Amino acid sequence: MTAAPLKTIAIVQGEHAVSRDPETVFSTVLGSCVAVCLHDPAAGAGGMNHFLLPGEPADLQKRDVERYGVYLMEVLINDLMKLGARRERMRAKVFGGATILRGLGAIGAANAEFAKNFLRHEGIRVVAEDLGGERARRLQFWPVSGRARQLYVASEPRLAAAEAARASTFNTGALPAGDMELFA
Repeated sequence: MTAAPLKTIAIVQGEHAVSRDPETVFSTVLGSCVAVCLHDPAAGAGGMNHFLLPGEPADLQKRDVERYGVYLMEVLINDLMKLGARRERMRAKVFGGATILRGLGAIGAANAEFAKNFLRHEGIRVVAEDLGGERARRLQFWPVSGRARQLYVASEPRLAAAEAARASTFNTGALPAGDMELFA
């Protein structure tokens, strides 16, 4: 008997997804962006987001709000709670926040710090993290089991240039101008 094929869902900047389907895996590629993976083992549910910038999007138009960590964290938690997850049972794995292009300043570090502070404030325990560095990451997350797999990506100038272009289109406010597998 062969195993059922996995349903891979790509999560790009400004997106999030949740699932209770054991055949689903979320996938993304991160540079200075951060992905937070949340899992509630009792509910058998989990989700992932991918944000470009931290902080409050108060001065932005509605169409830009989904690129911000503060928005994506809230919708990720709320959508998980709709699947029966409870905040006090959620466990987090946090990835990304690299400095892959010097011209982006400290965006990666600011994203990483925002994610850790947000989770701490919400009382959600971080069980694994891999943040910072100078290389992009390819990430997979199985939302039902909470399993995460990360692969470092060779230096990719096109990814760095694309992130710089996207980041430069937003008001960043106060921001200055191997393989790994993790189990809960």
